[in-house]
Amino acid sequence: MTEVRESVEIARPKAEVWAVLADFGALADWAPNVDHSWLASVGDVEVGAVRRVQVGRNALLERVVEWHPGESLGYELEGLPPIVRSAVNRWSLEGDDGSTTAVLTTAIDTGSRPPQRAIGRVVGRTLAKASRQMLDGLKAHLEQSS
Repeated sequence: MTEVRESVEIARPKAEVWAVLADFGALADWAPNVDHSWLASVGDVEVGAVRRVQVGRNALLERVVEWHPGESLGYELEGLPPIVRSAVNRWSLEGDDGSTTAVLTTAIDTGSRPPQRAIGRVVGRTLAKASRQMLDGLKAHLEQSS
């Protein structure tokens, strides 16, 4: 298992940051590396909700596996290359009324053998870059809209 953690400090209250993350289908509104996104499931966003994300020619389904309003959100990424057994993004928020630290942790399972672990590290670097773009986009979106 490879785990990559990225974070950013956002000069906005935690409730405002959560409101953007909780609008699960609107990822493309603030993530510069996402071309299109929409909520693919019907009803409230909760565990089991699915969004479809288009990044260039690649389409991913992201299924919510953790939903703690105001605190954390986790989702499985489906549609990555077959060498990736599983990948989960987990957002968590820490902070007070004036500032929030948004943390995005990605856990990638490519298997336990040495060649598989090496591939996991490569995939981890790629997903870390995507995480950094999402975090920077979230920060810019929230701080420019204030």
